[in-house]
Amino acid sequence: MKAIKKVLSVFVVSMMIITSMVVPAFGTVDGAFLDDAIKDTAAYIYKTVSNPQVGSICGEWAIIGLARSGYDIPEEYYKKYYSNVEKYVTSLDGNLHDKKYTEYSRLIVALTSIGKDPSDVAGYNLLTALGDYDKTIWQGLNGPMWALIALDSGNYDMPQNPNAKTQATRDMYIQRILDCQLPDGGWSLFGGTSATSSDDGVSDPDITGMALQALAKYQDREDVKKASDEALACMSKQQNSKAGFSSWGTENSESCVQMIVALSELGVSLEDSRFIKNGKTMLDNLMTFYLKGNGFLHTADSSGSSQMASEQGFYGLIAAQRLIDGKNSLYRMSDSLKIDDYVSGNISGEGLPGKNKYVVPMPIIAPGRTFDDIAGVNAHKNQVAIESLASRGIINGKTESTFDPDATMTRGEFAAIIVQSLGLKPLANDKFTDVSSEDWYAPYIGTANSYGIVNGITDKMFDPNGTITKQQAAAMVARGAKLCGLDTEIESGAVRDILAQFVDYVHTDDWAREAIAFCYKENILDQSELEIEPHALIIRSEIAQMLFNMLGKANLL
Repeated sequence: MKAIKKVLSVFVVSMMIITSMVVPAFGTVDGAFLDDAIKDTAAYIYKTVSNPQVGSICGEWAIIGLARSGYDIPEEYYKKYYSNVEKYVTSLDGNLHDKKYTEYSRLIVALTSIGKDPSDVAGYNLLTALGDYDKTIWQGLNGPMWALIALDSGNYDMPQNPNAKTQATRDMYIQRILDCQLPDGGWSLFGGTSATSSDDGVSDPDITGMALQALAKYQDREDVKKASDEALACMSKQQNSKAGFSSWGTENSESCVQMIVALSELGVSLEDSRFIKNGKTMLDNLMTFYLKGNGFLHTADSSGSSQMASEQGFYGLIAAQRLIDGKNSLYRMSDSLKIDDYVSGNISGEGLPGKNKYVVPMPIIAPGRTFDDIAGVNAHKNQVAIESLASRGIINGKTESTFDPDATMTRGEFAAIIVQSLGLKPLANDKFTDVSSEDWYAPYIGTANSYGIVNGITDKMFDPNGTITKQQAAAMVARGAKLCGLDTEIESGAVRDILAQFVDYVHTDDWAREAIAFCYKENILDQSELEIEPHALIIRSEIAQMLFNMLGKANLL
C-alpha cells in the first residue's frame, strides 16, 4: 500500500509540474502573461524568503527582484532586511571577505535598490573595497564586472582605497574586461587571464551576459561598442534552436536570464532578429522553466524548482518587463525605492514582545560558514537555513567540511540545537536515568525538559540516542515557538482544516496534531508537500529549515 501511495504521489507531482507550466505555444510571451508571471513569482519569492539575509540565495537577489518589480511589498520587509545587513556587516567589522569582492558588489546593488546608502552601513563604507583593483580582479571577470555594475547602479564616485596596492578606476575595470575578450567574441570567467583553463577558449553565456551588463553604460566608447557587438554576434551563434543557452554543457534557465538582462541593459529588443530562433525569443525560452506558484526550474529535467533559479528567473522577467515598458533598466536605479531610516515595530533579531525573558537571539559568530555538501553548483535547497544556523553556532557539521544533510538526528542532538537556537543557558537535571551528568548532551536535555520543550519516552527514560520523527520534531519546535512568544494554540476545527489537505493526515497522532497544524500554518513546515509523513525519520537539513523558519517568525534572526 505504501509503495502504491508513493507512486501515486510521484504521478500527482509530475502532473502538477506539467499543468503548471502553461506558457503560450507559439509566438512571443504577451504582456498580460508576463504581468501574471511576475506577480505570481513575486508572491512565491516573498513567501519563500520571509526573512531575507545577506547571501546569494534568499538574500540580495530576492531583494533586488522584489524592489525593482513594483510588486506591493510591505516596507517593513525591506527594513527587516536592512537590519539584518547592519548586524551582518557589524559582525565582520565591515570586512565582508578578504578575496571575494563580489560580496561587496552584490550588497551594494541590493542596498541601492531600496534606496539605502552603501557608504554608511552601521558606520562602514562598503564602496571603499571596490577601490582596490588587485583584490577586486582576484575572482576573475566576476570582480571587475560586478564592481562596475555596483558602482554604476547608484552612479557612485570611484572610492579611494588608502590600503590598495593599486587604486582602481572605472577605465581600469572596463579595460580589464575588454582585454579578456576571447577570440570568438564573448567571455568566460578566467579566459584571457593567467588563470585560463583548457575550457576557457569558448565563451560562456552567463559571463558574456554579465560582461555586457557591465559595459552597457559605456557604449559611447568605440572600443566598448565594438566588443559588445562582437559578443552579441557570438551569443546569437551560441543560442540554441529553442532560443535558450547552455553553460557547462547543460541548457539552463540562469544562462538565459543573464542574456535577457544583458539585452535589457543595452536597450536591445528581445525580439531582435539575431535572438529569435524558430519564432521563439529568449523570454519564450525562459518561460519553459516557469512553474506557476513555484518559481523556476534550473534545468528542464529538474525534479522541482530551484531557489537560485527562481530568484534569477524572477529578476530576468523584471528586466524584460522594464525594457518593454520603457522604464529604467534593472541596474539603472535612479528610480529605486526609498526606504526611510525609521524602523517601526520590532527591531529585527530582538524577539517578540511576549517571549520568555531567558530566550535570547544568537549572534553571528562564524560569518560565511558553509559546507562542501550543501553549497556549490548543486546547492542544497536548505542551504540558507543550514548556513544561517551554523554561522550562529546553533548547528554543526558532521565534520569541518561536511554537513551530511540527509542524516537523521538523535533526540539528544535535537535537544542541543533547540536549546542553542533559543539562547538558553544549558543546565542539567537528574530526571532521566538514561542520561548521565557526564554525557555531552545532559545539560541540553535537562534545559529543554525544564522549559517544557522535550519530554521523556517515560517518566524516567529519555532515550537520548533514539532518532526523532517528523511529528516529534514539529511538537518540539512548536513548544519552542511558544517560548518565543508565538501563539501556538489552534482551535480544533482549524486543526482539522489545515491537516485535511494532506492525504495521510489520519496517520498523525492525536497529541501531535495541533503542533503539526501550527507548523504548517506558520510555514515552518512546507504546505506544498503532498504528505505529512508524521512517522518518517526527519533528517538534519529538514530540522535546520524548521528551526530557521521558526526563528524567523519569532524575530530571532
